[in-house]
Amino acid sequence: MGKILIADDNEQITSILSNYAQKEGFEPIVSLDGEDAIAKFNKYGAEIQIILLDVMMPKKDGFEVCREIRQKSMVPIIMVTARGEDFEKIMGLDIGADDYIVKPFSAGEVMARIRATLRRMQMEKQTKNSFTIDNLVIDLDEYNVTIDGQKMNLTKKEVELLWTLAKNKNKVFTRENLLDSIWGYDYFGDSRTVDSHIKRLRAKLEAVPHEKWEIKTIWGVGYRFEEN
Repeated sequence: MGKILIADDNEQITSILSNYAQKEGFEPIVSLDGEDAIAKFNKYGAEIQIILLDVMMPKKDGFEVCREIRQKSMVPIIMVTARGEDFEKIMGLDIGADDYIVKPFSAGEVMARIRATLRRMQMEKQTKNSFTIDNLVIDLDEYNVTIDGQKMNLTKKEVELLWTLAKNKNKVFTRENLLDSIWGYDYFGDSRTVDSHIKRLRAKLEAVPHEKWEIKTIWGVGYRFEEN
């Protein structure tokens, strides 16, 4: 395996996680503040397979670091937060994080999350291509979505949700189906995660007219993509 960037201002935590990461076959790169995390990412770039990113760090917090990295790379990012508040989890996912984990945690749990995230990434690589329906184009190679040629500012998870629904039009997905498909069987969240992502995805898609298709709620069941 390649390198893992571990960004956290707690040296005890970075030391423990580094030891576990080495046992998993990673070469750990440690940063104790946000600015150094950006510098290390810029230095090692494509060699980094995954990032563990603490929210509360000096100089630049984890949200700022995640935003900067997402401008240039889709490397998997797991946010680490000391608090379990929903707004922090939602913000992290909205700006492009692939998962989050709440302190205190066991190093073994973190490694399980890393393995699950990398498995999902590998599956995505094996199935990437593009899909068009009416004025909607979804390109999973570049994680781009356009409507009438206008690029939509969607997060990674929003693109994956839209892809899953659109590629299986008229199929009803339960919230649990979507959790398993998009977040993976090892995800520790609940069905509200799906609802909040669908709500934000719809709000973004509504910025451009699309009369011939929609994401429809099937009350008491889940969601499906329909052509009108």
